[in-house]
Amino acid sequence: MLSLRLPEELEERLDKLAKSTGRTKTYYAREAIAAYIQDLEDVYLAEKAYGEYLAGNVKSRPISELAAEYGL
Repeated sequence: MLSLRLPEELEERLDKLAKSTGRTKTYYAREAIAAYIQDLEDVYLAEKAYGEYLAGNVKSRPISELAAEYGL
């Protein structure tokens, strides 16, 4: 169970969207959180990979080499 308070303007926008589409505010909140979490996970994964690269733990390869290896 999650409970949160939204700024009035955001609450009004969410309410208007829900009413105009016949969906619930909960539906849109759930969808927004799911999308945002996916984005955050992608960012953190990229930051971790970049840190590994900067630390010299991962070697880079030219795109032409990868394309040839995978037949692209």
